[in-house]
Amino acid sequence: MKRNVWLNRKVRLNEALKRFARSEEGLGTLEIILIIAVVIIIALIFKEWIIDLINNLMGKADDQANKIFE
Repeated sequence: MKRNVWLNRKVRLNEALKRFARSEEGLGTLEIILIIAVVIIIALIFKEWIIDLINNLMGKADDQANKIFE
């Protein structure tokens, strides 16, 4: 009788763990959304610096292209 009770509890625990594991499936999506949100916030904070950097790099690339095609 004790063995039956122990096995029954073990089966219930196993089923509960499986249900819990299945309920955590959406966390991957939530993590991706949070990462994207952080990247957007950082981009907004450093917007001017990023624009200046890109303009500087594009200017250098344009100068190099002009040297090549002259």
